[in-house]
Amino acid sequence: MTASHPTKRPTDATHLDEQDVDLPKELLNLPWIDVHNHAHTLSWEDRERYALSGCRSMIMVASGYHWTPYKPVEADDIRYLWDDAVNRRAAIERNHFFEAKLGLGIHTGVRIENPDELLTAMGDYCELEEVVAIGETGVTPSQHVSSWDVDHQRAIVQAQMELATEHDLPVILHTPNRSTDSGRSYRPGTGIPGYEKNTSLGCEPVLDGDNPALDAVKIDVKAMRDAGLDDRRVVASHADGNNTEYLMENTDCYLSYTIGHSWLIGVTAADVADAIDEYGPERIMIDTDCANVLRTDPFALKRAIFELYRYGIDEEAIRTVVLDNPREVFEFEA
Repeated sequence: MTASHPTKRPTDATHLDEQDVDLPKELLNLPWIDVHNHAHTLSWEDRERYALSGCRSMIMVASGYHWTPYKPVEADDIRYLWDDAVNRRAAIERNHFFEAKLGLGIHTGVRIENPDELLTAMGDYCELEEVVAIGETGVTPSQHVSSWDVDHQRAIVQAQMELATEHDLPVILHTPNRSTDSGRSYRPGTGIPGYEKNTSLGCEPVLDGDNPALDAVKIDVKAMRDAGLDDRRVVASHADGNNTEYLMENTDCYLSYTIGHSWLIGVTAADVADAIDEYGPERIMIDTDCANVLRTDPFALKRAIFELYRYGIDEEAIRTVVLDNPREVFEFEA
């Protein structure tokens, strides 16, 4: 600030001349890829928010049992979810201009009747050009309404991994989060604000011990090995502080941090920055997991780009995480 500046007294701006900050304007227009969301369940406006904030491509995951009105879930219910996503994908892509691809899988969060029917049909779906991943899937410690024991879950997960190996597709692995305990619970009967699922219908955990969330991931990794699936074809979604060290040091899988509903699972851009500092950006991605059963933020990934820079991550590492890694693993258009 020059002495002739018209402010009556010195302001904060007086001191800015002493700093040399080269702001990365290119981050304003950096395209990004969301490797895990359920955007086909969102409103038109929410999908447009993805486009407005720079989404280049996305994988819409159609394996969520949350949208089936019946419990236990039957194979036809899951098949309907797959078909609905296949049916609507092209219109979504045409309306919003981003590249929209699909992930189809069998989620183990609730017991599904006759899952072999789905496994038999899945091979044909894997041949579709728009299907670029199997999943999300993975062993889940607690189920909703109707429980699947660990052995049955593992068999379903491994069978999907074998299909992924056969069809050369990556797998989106659902890794359970170890949520932080706030010390408070909501009034009985009111549920969790922003989470439209009847949590009172949760079953007793099928995994016990000190850390069932991590134990589930270890079972998934064993299934991956037995299925002959290359580690680099697995993206462990919902990565967090509970599983990062294990996955980084014992596998070559990619880790994707879900930041679309941080209020629920506690994972933020700061956790992503910490992981990049510790392990580098080469095996890290970010996803939003936006879905109509949750209070989620379609702008979350764009916000994370800015947050990563503010936390000291350089532009090239940010590009690697939000664009280059997803493009390589899921073979999106250049």
